[in-house]
Amino acid sequence: MGMTERTIKTNGVEVAMTTAGDPTDPAIVLMHGAGQSSAAWDDEFVARLATGGRFVIRFDARDTGRSTSYPVGAPEYGLPDLVADTVGLLDELGIDRAGIVGMSQGSAVAQLLAIDHPDRVSSLTVIASTPGGPGHDNPDLPTFSDRILASFQDEAPQPDWDDRTAVVEYLVDAERPYAATSRPFDEEGVRAAAERAVDRAGRTIAAQVTNPFLISAGPAWRQRLGEVTAPTLVLHGTEDPFFPYGHGVALAKEIPGARLVALEAAGHEVPPKHTWDVVVPALLEQTAGDRS
Repeated sequence: MGMTERTIKTNGVEVAMTTAGDPTDPAIVLMHGAGQSSAAWDDEFVARLATGGRFVIRFDARDTGRSTSYPVGAPEYGLPDLVADTVGLLDELGIDRAGIVGMSQGSAVAQLLAIDHPDRVSSLTVIASTPGGPGHDNPDLPTFSDRILASFQDEAPQPDWDDRTAVVEYLVDAERPYAATSRPFDEEGVRAAAERAVDRAGRTIAAQVTNPFLISAGPAWRQRLGEVTAPTLVLHGTEDPFFPYGHGVALAKEIPGARLVALEAAGHEVPPKHTWDVVVPALLEQTAGDRS
């Protein structure tokens, strides 16, 4: 399976992407969470989708990976801009409609994309998500776990951003509170992902782990989820400490016809390897009718 990397210009910014598979196959766009980049999606995971007959697109959102970056603490965009960037990416690739897969903040972008640009979304998959956007008030939904709250209150000091080893350790430690507790922490897998992230971002890694958490989500849209017309799959970890499982249940109820699949022993994370035998077939089934 060949992988191709390129950078496009859209909406006044540069967006770096990697594609895998046959461009004539149904397209799947993988959208990462805040503080991550396209490197969060493991090559083996992507290969499974591509060999299943999908054209897989990973891209770095603004301030991440090799895409346009802003000064630390001063991002010049909001969530709606990330939606527009995704549309621009599809335009540049000549793709009319794609299966959109978003994780955490990427799932917020995916929800807005499905609401505001329904003609571009052939199917929608949201992972580790919540109804509406991050930071919007949803008092009816379960709150963060105690260990997440503790991690907020006792944040580790920032590393020397020029020290690769220190940055990798910082990123690994930052992921620990978000993982499931019923399984041993995947030290090796998380470290490999952290190394990929640091190497991809280079000197802009500080902006990557800072700026995406500062952007505005814009007006609340939970009340608009009933407008989603794309076939929707909700994948949610049963041990998600950030958006506890009730968030996935609520999201599936509010999007017409949505299907909820529980990811056992998974937290708030890109689907860990032990879930791939569930996640990959579910994504292939979800996008089987996505050919434009």
